[in-house]
Amino acid sequence: MLDNTDILALVEKAQHGDQQAKTVLIEENSPLIKSIIKRFRDKGIEYDDLYQLGCIGFLKAIKNFKAEFGVKFSTYVVPMVIGEIKRFMRDDGAIKVSRALKTLNLQINKYIENFFSKEQRKPSIEEIAKHFQTDEQEIVLAMDSSKMPLSLYSPIDDEGDSLNIADKIEAEDDINEKIVNNLALKEVIKGLDSREKKIIMLRYYFDKTQSEIARQLKISQVQVSRLENKILENLRTKLS
Repeated sequence: MLDNTDILALVEKAQHGDQQAKTVLIEENSPLIKSIIKRFRDKGIEYDDLYQLGCIGFLKAIKNFKAEFGVKFSTYVVPMVIGEIKRFMRDDGAIKVSRALKTLNLQINKYIENFFSKEQRKPSIEEIAKHFQTDEQEIVLAMDSSKMPLSLYSPIDDEGDSLNIADKIEAEDDINEKIVNNLALKEVIKGLDSREKKIIMLRYYFDKTQSEIARQLKISQVQVSRLENKILENLRTKLS
């Protein structure tokens, strides 16, 4: 099994076009890729397709990884693989409507308008099916085909220069940066000793005051303050 130094060396080689290095990295990390894609196995995508998507995300991780991130390569891989699968599900996993069904839906809408103008009521599904000489299920399916999810690029209002839905969603690069930063912080915290970890957890996860932490650790509040400042400075240095 490769250690972190070996992996970083292979990543660097792969980034410079070494295909053998890419192959070795994929083989070495295949169990990791498989463990990530397991959560998507009930989403209607074939396992082989999931694995291929996982490998695409993995190759993107190789391309974009930097040692300065301060996280292990395997840690960085996780959000990249998940992101690739979710991108596929978002872009290619939407319900597809056949051209024939769309055409029938348009014809039905015109028929309903004409029928209403003459009879002053809407036709029943049975009447529509009889007019188009097809079964009622086909009519219902065609009419429902227009009720599709909004596109990410649909305008939010009717203004010509309005923002679309995608404009309201945080950019993927920003999301990835936040993920990397959170992963980096997690890795740095792992390097703290047990008392330092406890102070950070109590102070920032359980919202304890320095006095409360001092009583729990049986030290003075001044000592807690000094330790906290030292820990935060250490974290800032490692994350900068």
